[in-house]
Amino acid sequence: MSMLEDVLKGPWGAALVGVGVALVAPTVLPALGTAFRPLAKSAIKSGIMLYDSAKEAIAEASEQMNDMVAEVRAEVEGEAEEATAHTPKRKARARKEAE
Repeated sequence: MSMLEDVLKGPWGAALVGVGVALVAPTVLPALGTAFRPLAKSAIKSGIMLYDSAKEAIAEASEQMNDMVAEVRAEVEGEAEEATAHTPKRKARARKEAE
């Protein structure tokens, strides 16, 4: 074991580890990929479902906000029309009272 430790501590240690990883990776990575594929698919599926739910909630909130804005605009326009409709009547009443 000490000979292996001595080799790994030297300048060639990192190179040997790299070569070992390069030799083992082609056999290990496909097995890991096969094992993690269902987990990855599940994570992607959850992400899609979360995105769709958020998109739906935002659309609903936007629709409600647009409805409120339209409602307020209609009220403001109605109040403005009512104010302009009453202004001439007020002036006419003030003239009659002044006479």
